[in-house]
Amino acid sequence: MSAPEYRLPLHTRLLRWTLRPIFRLIFHLLSQVEITGREHVPEKGPYLIAVNHVSLFEAPFIIAFWPVAPEGAGAVEIWSRPGQSILVRLYGGIPVHRGEYDRQLIDTLLSVLRAGKPLLIAPEGGRSHTPGMRRALPGVAYLIDLAQAPVVPVGIAGATDDFLQRALHFKRPRIQMHIGPPLTLPPINGKGEERRAARQRNADMIMEQIAALLPAEYRGVYQAAPEETDTRG
Repeated sequence: MSAPEYRLPLHTRLLRWTLRPIFRLIFHLLSQVEITGREHVPEKGPYLIAVNHVSLFEAPFIIAFWPVAPEGAGAVEIWSRPGQSILVRLYGGIPVHRGEYDRQLIDTLLSVLRAGKPLLIAPEGGRSHTPGMRRALPGVAYLIDLAQAPVVPVGIAGATDDFLQRALHFKRPRIQMHIGPPLTLPPINGKGEERRAARQRNADMIMEQIAALLPAEYRGVYQAAPEETDTRG
């Protein structure tokens, strides 16, 4: 069965048009914003934006400064947290029940991509709370294999748990977004364990490209990632 057509309500589109400039202004006032690799952003979708995930601040940072408003998937717990729940509902985020197979969620994410929209996702599946990257979950590779969409790797440095505290104490911390070239993953073949291993290899490939965009202390289990290279297929 094909994924349902993805449409955003008019009020959500209007709120995004309002909120994104406000958040750009807030980030500029509170921190030193550095963005590299804007030339790698595809002019049109569909594609996934894959990012390392240390804290709560990566997603708002990317959403605020990305050339177009991406769709975003996040842990369902955010929808019950004071403050965060308001923002995620206003923006129109997509809730994810971590650790569960959710066919309806997969259909929603596929419909986002088939509508030609960029989708923001964190392959680690949750915050690390420390700069070192954790191993990716294979789910991102499963989604990409179904959607046949490229991946834009993004490395965020400076968005640590204490980012807001430092910013509110007028320390103007540096926050950096490094955007890499789009990555086309190899097809996933085989069955059973062979297929699961292929998904994990593809997920690791995404993380290696993110790690190559980051300082050594952010690479974690991907410390041996090569320097940034052009991976456009």
